[in-house]
Amino acid sequence: METADICIVGGGMAGASIAYHLAPQARVLLLEREPHVAYHSSGRSAAMYTPQYGSPVIRQLTAGSGPFVREPPAGFTATPLLSERGFLTIGAADERALLELHVARAAATAATLVRLTGAEARALVPVLRPAAVDWALYDRDAMDLDVEALLQGFLRGARSNGARVATSAEVLEIRADGGRCRVRTAELEVQADVVVNAAGAWADELAMRAGVAPLGLVPQRRTAFVFDAPAGVDCARWPMVSDVEERFYFKPDAGRLLGSLAEEVPSPPCDAQPDDLDVATAVDRIEQATDFPIRRVVRSWTGLRTFAPDRDPVSGFEPGTRGFYWHAALGGYGIQTAAALGEFAASQILGRELPAALAARGLDAAQLAPARLRGGERLR
Repeated sequence: METADICIVGGGMAGASIAYHLAPQARVLLLEREPHVAYHSSGRSAAMYTPQYGSPVIRQLTAGSGPFVREPPAGFTATPLLSERGFLTIGAADERALLELHVARAAATAATLVRLTGAEARALVPVLRPAAVDWALYDRDAMDLDVEALLQGFLRGARSNGARVATSAEVLEIRADGGRCRVRTAELEVQADVVVNAAGAWADELAMRAGVAPLGLVPQRRTAFVFDAPAGVDCARWPMVSDVEERFYFKPDAGRLLGSLAEEVPSPPCDAQPDDLDVATAVDRIEQATDFPIRRVVRSWTGLRTFAPDRDPVSGFEPGTRGFYWHAALGGYGIQTAAALGEFAASQILGRELPAALAARGLDAAQLAPARLRGGERLR
């Protein structure tokens, strides 16, 4: 039997960021079901910090993470977390109605997207076909984000403050035990005041193992692949490119290009694997927008991005239960929001006020609370 103040279930970016922010104030144990951390969604990210991506709540959280990833605390990482990239949204002539929608969303968060003509967009990415790019929007603030450095910084900081990380530790049961929670794995039992459900695609399943009703979270597939850049073309400084309807994207990746179908297909929680048809569809869409053939797919993979019914994250205590904290449904935005969401969750778990930087951006804890999805239902 181990004891902890906080037992975090899930060793991806979500769980690691919470452990980092909690460990200086509490005894933290982090449990990961796989042999190593960040095996699933956190390890299959497009690795971008994109302030103009996602719902208003996501954009508030992304902006809230900005100061941390731009200037991490001393000793957090030996290398910068961010590097210049840019994000180019392209649209055809018959998609101009979407241009003003994107500009309005950016203005709502006091951000600016630069309007470009098709010719100006092609100057940035010369392989784009004129027919595919009648107009474009450019976000200078979008950056490449070093996911591994961010994850290891969170874990290293948590461990240095006494947190313990246990891998190959799948949680089989969570139950009340004399005013605390008892968490059971195959080889370990833990007593804790609070259990944090940071189990990603398995979050609803973990809740049921605790006797808590699921929230209706839906994991959704997204396929990505790496392919060779056009022969003789230096693509290192290209921005990430996405069509305005998010039917594909591509970006430079270590001398090659990373592409995606950008699909959202519901899936059970699993170790998702790529489908050849999805990869072929993405290749076709990218080839229609560019003037070079994709001759070789180097490797491909699929991750699961989990969404709540309203598509915003869930971070808060389950209504009517003791010590069960949801931190889930990050919807593919978990990397770029991790620093702010981890700090937010720590403040809620410790019973402290909302972090000032998030409050100043207009975030309300009720926007993330699981109660919003319960319709007044209270559970044991």
